[in-house]
Amino acid sequence: MAEGQRIEALDVVRGFALLGIFLMNIEWFNRPFSAFNDGIPRDATGIEWLANWFVNYFVAGKFWTIFSLLFGMGFAVMLVRAEKAGREFKKVYLRRVLALGVFGALHYIFLWEGDILFSYAVGALGLMIVLYGRPWPIFIGILVALGLGFVANAMFAVMVGLILTGLLGVYMRSPKKVKGIPLFSFLLMLIGLLMSIAAGVFWALPDGPMEARLPLSVFGPMLLITGWLSWKYYEPAEKRSLRMAASIYVFAGLSMTAGSLVQHFSPDPTVAPAGSEARPAVTAEAPASAVALVAPSASPVQAAASMAKAASAADKPKPLTKAEKAAQAKKDKEKRLKEGAENRVKETKLFTTGSYYEVMERRAAQFPEKAAGDAGFAVLLVGMFLMGAWFVRSGVMDNTERHLPLFRKMALWGLPVGIGLGLATCFITVSHTPGNQYDGWGIAHGLRTLGNLPACLGYVGLMVVALHSKSFGFVRWLAPAGRMALTNYLMQSLICTLYFYGYGLGHWGMPRSVQMLFVVAVYAGQIAFSHWWLSKFRYGPMEWLWRGFTYRELPKLRIASATQPVSAAA
Repeated sequence: MAEGQRIEALDVVRGFALLGIFLMNIEWFNRPFSAFNDGIPRDATGIEWLANWFVNYFVAGKFWTIFSLLFGMGFAVMLVRAEKAGREFKKVYLRRVLALGVFGALHYIFLWEGDILFSYAVGALGLMIVLYGRPWPIFIGILVALGLGFVANAMFAVMVGLILTGLLGVYMRSPKKVKGIPLFSFLLMLIGLLMSIAAGVFWALPDGPMEARLPLSVFGPMLLITGWLSWKYYEPAEKRSLRMAASIYVFAGLSMTAGSLVQHFSPDPTVAPAGSEARPAVTAEAPASAVALVAPSASPVQAAASMAKAASAADKPKPLTKAEKAAQAKKDKEKRLKEGAENRVKETKLFTTGSYYEVMERRAAQFPEKAAGDAGFAVLLVGMFLMGAWFVRSGVMDNTERHLPLFRKMALWGLPVGIGLGLATCFITVSHTPGNQYDGWGIAHGLRTLGNLPACLGYVGLMVVALHSKSFGFVRWLAPAGRMALTNYLMQSLICTLYFYGYGLGHWGMPRSVQMLFVVAVYAGQIAFSHWWLSKFRYGPMEWLWRGFTYRELPKLRIASATQPVSAAA
């Protein structure tokens, strides 16, 4: 977008988000990815513990959501301006998404496996399905993914993503109703009702399986209530996307929390219930006892048939007893923990001593699974994109000064609620022990995820209010970094992969407190570089390539100097 057409607030918030993303990402250039869900390292103390705590509760989860919100805003800006100009949008935007997907794949394989760009490309495709997808192509895609799932299990995630985005599209656009209820809402309530009935049946059974009772009892009513709310608040149409966006995120956070609560209060599968015993060992004489089952007066044919039947029954595998199931579960858990520990050792060794080719080979092998997994993550991204699009379609971002009361409310309510909810989880736990479902980590993580959305909105509100204030208007200095967000994001990965990994300077394992100083130094350099670059060029280098691919024509890059003739500048 030309400088005169840009929305300054978007660039400022994007530049601010770059700092948060860097603070979060740098840890995973110094720590195995297999420890991603472990929280604060248990051996962290003093300033290292404080640095970890600050990033975990004031940064982590808040800034990828901001970037997702901004991505949705960018989508809406492009759509609105294409509509006003009468230009083609869908094909142009799909080319833009394709380019982003290529950047993301290359970034993942050649630089860093924490890439988010490819995830955004998949999420953008999900957004297009929700807004423009037709039923039959979606249905065919689901069938194809189902068929491929039997060849590669990861394709089942693609199938689930298509189903969910397709259903969201039905809710957004389809006028079809069942007894006056939107089809999407009707399906949710029906599934929730059936799950709730099944839960009641399992609870009524004397020996109903606990592994089915608790999940059905929690998720059945959740789906039932969500379906009812989606019906009740279906109108007006102009608020539907915002309500659905918030609902997607909140439902995901509640599901994580509820699922963790179910797991926390479920019996330990590795411990046999009191009074259960293993099946007695079968003695060598047991098969012979079948002879006693043959009546003395039986004919030879009858006797042979009885013996064969007894032998077949003896060979048939017996259902495992509760004690045997517990022993098998314990064995499987020990195996998983051992494999996890070995994987961390291998990962650390690879990133500290491995060659660039070895690291790249690992990433290339992992990429197909990451790509398929992004289909599930795309549903959450679609929610954030829709919320961002609402901010633009409603006119809020076109005139942020006129909507300052809204942004003040976002900051005053979003930050205390969002960050406060996260801080409250410190009383549950700040660390996770792999394999321990009772340490409360899942519950704490789910609640913190719920708080990330209001915190994200609070940070956005804070930056917009600061932009329009006399005391903090200097935040507009972040705008050039935001205009070059793609370039700066990739630059951060390039700097870190060369500085920390063994095939570079080998500074893997930098203390967390020092990492924060490193981030501040690099980020300050990026702001200075962005100001210098945009004083001479219209776009960042990666933004220039992205725009060229999107519109199939490379735009002019260099800004014409004041000494050039007017005709040349034009």
